[in-house]
Amino acid sequence: MDTTVHRFEAAPGPLDNPLKGWCSYTNSEIFLPYSMVFRYASWRELEPTEGDYKFADWERKTWDDDPKTTGKHVVFRVYIDYPGLAPGLPEWLKAKGVKTTPYVAKELEGYDPGAAKGESPDYESPVFIAALEKLIAALGARYDKNPRVAFIELGLLGFWGEWHTWPIEKLFAGSAPAQKRVIAAFKAAFPNKKLMARYAKDEPGKHSWLGFHDDYFPEDTGEEQSWHFLRGMRESGRLENWRTAGIGGEMIPNAAEKWVGTEEGLARTKAMIKAAHFSWVGPYSPAMEKRSKLDPVFRSRCEELIRQMGYQFQLTELTLPKAVRRGATVPLTLRGTNTGVAPFYYPWQVQVALLTADGSVAETVPLSRFDVRRWQPGAFVGADAPRFSVPKGQYRLALGIIDPWTKRPAIRFANRITTTKEGWNVLAPLTVSA
Repeated sequence: MDTTVHRFEAAPGPLDNPLKGWCSYTNSEIFLPYSMVFRYASWRELEPTEGDYKFADWERKTWDDDPKTTGKHVVFRVYIDYPGLAPGLPEWLKAKGVKTTPYVAKELEGYDPGAAKGESPDYESPVFIAALEKLIAALGARYDKNPRVAFIELGLLGFWGEWHTWPIEKLFAGSAPAQKRVIAAFKAAFPNKKLMARYAKDEPGKHSWLGFHDDYFPEDTGEEQSWHFLRGMRESGRLENWRTAGIGGEMIPNAAEKWVGTEEGLARTKAMIKAAHFSWVGPYSPAMEKRSKLDPVFRSRCEELIRQMGYQFQLTELTLPKAVRRGATVPLTLRGTNTGVAPFYYPWQVQVALLTADGSVAETVPLSRFDVRRWQPGAFVGADAPRFSVPKGQYRLALGIIDPWTKRPAIRFANRITTTKEGWNVLAPLTVSA
């Protein structure tokens, strides 16, 4: 069987590939391409009455009714104690005896004006912990197999759901049993979804399957201080978690001018994306800064960061027969490089399609031997032998990585190749004989 090696020209990668890049709030303008949005929800909002979950109402209000979320995947976090906001603990739990401690933390004003006051729940309360476990089970039943959900942050405990109560650390001092049970509940409820914890220390630092999010990126991402993100990951032995669990987090709010707009800041940002293997940045991100629209240099830097984050698949060559008989196997080998800093984390199905001259899809076949999760940074190769049953004729072979939410090809490549309006990446001609 005569084969041909088709080689592909490299090109800048897409700016809005799924499950990577900017993951912003939508309560302000977003000036750069994005594929994900970030959502908070309070426990009180989701379960105002015991056992009566208002997930559909929350989704309708924050996922569906906001035009900026149309067609976007979702990352979310549930909180109980968000300094400066109304308490997130449901009233029915207070009625069952769960106590709260009012606090004033003036140090927080420097991060978020008006954020000094709040109510911290009793993390040692058996009633509180048991109710948390039921909430997590309900969240899992609703969202573990929801293909629109990209990542879920554990949240719930501590200020903002970040598993600390600095600067009033005594509020969280007795939380170790709650931490352990919350993580166990999440693992049981979400066997399919990628989960992320704020820090790789204490109980979260014990788990090789867990992802992490750094919400003071990039200043505190390194290893210089004991509280820094990567320092905690190293000390907990979690530096390799990124290979199977996502890493992301929030840029310091309103600080993109420093961390993208200056040479020194940009260098730090790029270094920390690489060192921590970040896939996404949000909810605050440079995409929310108008300068990214008005300043070509600033925008170019933002685009450089997007292409560095997460995966970026660049195809190098495809080995394929020149012609095949209808119904016969088509041995093909695809080679490429993941030029990003992380893999793709979900088993999205890889398919090939045969396209007719007018671009319509004549047939699609899954490549069951391909697993995009194995396309780690560096070179990758995939081989399979699909069969096509189309009539004889001239076709174009195209590749698609299927988003289970839209059921359409979604991932594009860092190559100068044609992508159809349906999302198929056209790779090579193929003749089918009778």
